[in-house]
Amino acid sequence: MLDTTPVPHFIRTIIDGDLASGKHQTVATRFPPEPNGYLHIGHAKSICLNFGLAQDYQGTCNLRFDDTNPEKETEEYALAIQEDVRWLGFQWHGPVRWASDYFQALYDYAEELIRQGKAFVCDLTAEEMRAYRGTLTEKGRHSPYRDRSVEESLDLFRRMKAGEFADGSKTLRVRIDMASPNINLRDPVIYRIKRSHHIRTGDAWCIYPMYDYTHCISDALECITHSLCTLEFEDHRPLYDWVLDQLPVPSHPQQIEFSRLELHYTVTSKRKLNQLVMQHHVDGWDDPRMPTIHGMRRRGYTPEGIREFARRIGISKSENIVDMAVLESAIRDDLESKVPRVMAVVRPLKVVLTNYQDGVTAGRAAGFHPHHPEFGEREVPIGREIWIEQDDFSEAPPAGWQRLTVGGEARLRYSYVIKCDEAVKDAEGKVVELRCSIDHETLGKNPVGRKVKGVIHWLSASHALAAEVRLYDRLFTDPEPDGHKDRDFLEFLNPDSLTVAQAWVEAAVRDAAPETRYQFERIGYFCADRYDHLPGGKLVFNRTVTLKDSWAK
Repeated sequence: MLDTTPVPHFIRTIIDGDLASGKHQTVATRFPPEPNGYLHIGHAKSICLNFGLAQDYQGTCNLRFDDTNPEKETEEYALAIQEDVRWLGFQWHGPVRWASDYFQALYDYAEELIRQGKAFVCDLTAEEMRAYRGTLTEKGRHSPYRDRSVEESLDLFRRMKAGEFADGSKTLRVRIDMASPNINLRDPVIYRIKRSHHIRTGDAWCIYPMYDYTHCISDALECITHSLCTLEFEDHRPLYDWVLDQLPVPSHPQQIEFSRLELHYTVTSKRKLNQLVMQHHVDGWDDPRMPTIHGMRRRGYTPEGIREFARRIGISKSENIVDMAVLESAIRDDLESKVPRVMAVVRPLKVVLTNYQDGVTAGRAAGFHPHHPEFGEREVPIGREIWIEQDDFSEAPPAGWQRLTVGGEARLRYSYVIKCDEAVKDAEGKVVELRCSIDHETLGKNPVGRKVKGVIHWLSASHALAAEVRLYDRLFTDPEPDGHKDRDFLEFLNPDSLTVAQAWVEAAVRDAAPETRYQFERIGYFCADRYDHLPGGKLVFNRTVTLKDSWAK
């Protein structure tokens, strides 16, 4: 069983202090994704943190979409995100919320800032604004429109909303401090003109609020207590607090930053993930090689395994670069005790059992899991012809070899000891068939007078079912594919990230539903494909993870 004990971290310490002091009576968090792509493993960490804290403290967690950038957002992405949150085992508080729910309130608060003399309409272009902004070492310069009167800015802002001006021709900015060492406080833009059809409000608005302005007010309107975000927003926190300090909002949440997750051998940039999809390097956002939650689900990862991974890596402010082996280990540990075991042969080699006798040579019943008799059992039949793995035979075996070689013996899993008497080759000298003999005295017992250490898996050729097996590996060959300034991350794509094999599986899996998981003994953990696997028809299994860390040094 996986350990579900909460791991202490600095955010829990803050929450404990807030509850003990009476600052808050309960905990209210939120998960605020933008519906501009599918969620990935980094989002899974944030989901587990925000929803997990709400569960642990008997509080609430809202799901709120940051839908302020309409040209990149779709209903498909929004529905996929909701599905991912539920699949991971969480449920948000109340209805799904959207930043667009607050568009009118956000607009009204913007007018309030103008009336207070703390916001102004600016005519600088984006390029001019960058020039006025200054640098990390040089102060910014005031916009020539900064001293516009309240009346003029209010009139222009209302006309911006009415659609009188061209896209990008005007913005609404707040007056803070152009000399601030924090560039985020140098009169940032809070509204821009953008004519783009919105997935929820249609064409009702042609001005849209910026994220930094929208997010803090949305938090406040929802009375969020602890607004948790990744470290890149640490420099934005003074702006978060400044906006809320100026307005008559019902609460002032505390923004707390933690380190984002970076996973070796993959990328988590939505832009780069989108590039992989659009350029057909993968077969979509749910390709099992992708670090998206949809992709991991299709590969066969479990919600419990992903939550355990999030628990193991913890929460801190220090850099959080995690090796893929940590994720795979969590998945492996979860699957080990919960999935049935069957046999499959992925790279088949034909074996003829020369002394097979009808009515004498017998099959056996075998349990689906050695430690879980409640999983039940199935018959493992045998026939004159069987399949074994090509790798379980060697003409010139290395020292310590315990599988088949000419003149050598091995036990068939759940069955007899067999001896290889002959290797049959084709015209090119490739071994295409083995001729083996059965020791009929070894069904369920050891041979007399000798030890046979090797055990191999196999299938009766007349009983096995054909299956397509997709062997997935890491998408990139470099642990940090996007960490090279002078090289494109696509240069490190792993050409062997997917191998498709025509395999054989036990008849016991014939009616397995999509997303049913198995351990294929001695090979790895596999999952019936979510879309292509057809119970009783075409069988398609995706390799979830190997039995051991195949990338270990």
